[in-house]
Amino acid sequence: MDYLISLATDPAIWVALITLIAMEVVLGIDNLVFISLVTNKLPPEQAVRARRIGISLALILRLGLLGTIAFIVQLVEPVLWLFDHSFSWRDLILIAGGLFLVWKATREIHHNVDPDPDLEAGGSLATTSSYAAVIGQILVLDLVFSIDSIVTAVGMTPHLPVMVIAVVVAVTVMLLAADPLAHFINRNPTIIMLALGFLLLIGTTLIAEGFGVHVPKGYIYAAMSFSALVEGLNMLARRRRQQRESD
Repeated sequence: MDYLISLATDPAIWVALITLIAMEVVLGIDNLVFISLVTNKLPPEQAVRARRIGISLALILRLGLLGTIAFIVQLVEPVLWLFDHSFSWRDLILIAGGLFLVWKATREIHHNVDPDPDLEAGGSLATTSSYAAVIGQILVLDLVFSIDSIVTAVGMTPHLPVMVIAVVVAVTVMLLAADPLAHFINRNPTIIMLALGFLLLIGTTLIAEGFGVHVPKGYIYAAMSFSALVEGLNMLARRRRQQRESD
């Protein structure tokens, strides 16, 4: 109890908490974009349930990983050396997750640019996603993003209660934003290509991080924000043009 009281009355702890919440929310955007895209391939009633399950799994994974901080710390220790470069388990997980995102985004971009009837008949994600397959894909990316999130949290503060609060708040924000974001993407087809481009960028960044090339997150999110702003202006221009044509 005395420990919690000392945390609550320490201004430095509050600054760390607010900073960590902001970081966790920003990192959660990547996860949320992926969840919104893959669940939009499901029937509406299943899509809502899949988003709830996917985000709940993210919370469970992150809280579970927080309970094994000693294990998380070991994930950044080198376990593989290749061409005079060392890789930790975290690096390998980030590379695998990045490759998965790049493959998924590239496949979906190809399908949107050049739909192939034979591919659709063979079970493309874009047309015949199964509920179990979507949950499985969300779980894989939840694991990658959760490890990255918790490693970031451990590096910012040594206080477990602060990390738990930040994770719970960030996942709650994801839960509240999931349906509006998914509906917005679904209502605006041009946004789908932009979101896939974001996933391609995020996947490439994860691969670079896995190889030890640090890419400042501020540059990534600034580029994404600028792209979203330009697309928003395009959507506004199209809407105004349609209104004039209808008049």
